[in-house]
Amino acid sequence: MNLHGLKPAAGARRTRKRVGRGPGSGMGKTAARGEKGQRSRSGYSMRPGFEGGQMPLVRRLPKRGFTPPFRESFRTVNVGQLNGLEPGAVVTPESLEQAGLVGRGGRVKVLGDGELKVALTVRVHAFSATARERIQAAGGTAETLPAPAPRVGKPAPAARPKRRT
Repeated sequence: MNLHGLKPAAGARRTRKRVGRGPGSGMGKTAARGEKGQRSRSGYSMRPGFEGGQMPLVRRLPKRGFTPPFRESFRTVNVGQLNGLEPGAVVTPESLEQAGLVGRGGRVKVLGDGELKVALTVRVHAFSATARERIQAAGGTAETLPAPAPRVGKPAPAARPKRRT
């Protein structure tokens, strides 16, 4: 089989219907747009979500809850997952990323699910109470890293020039 011999399956591609090409084409005159109205005019484009004057779905559905804009999110790892690391190692967010235990970016919190069998020095941004107890019970230490500088709100958008009408 060669590249010049490749063809799409029969019926997979249809030729485009050319509208507005005279009365003999069957799609002449109004070019299948109808006689009058907004959609028959050139330059018409319907805004996303517009439902022809009907109350749009996004306005009909109830709004509930609140999403705090400065919520602090953590990448989490359980104590039981730290058993694969070598004993006596210093565990940092970077080493957890390299081991594939957490994703990239953000703060790291260790949770207390599972049993820890190796003594580790764990330096991350936060610990649950049980995680701290289990790390210390295994002979390791749990050290809290300082939080990064607080994020300031979004910068104001640049002023857009007004449209002339």
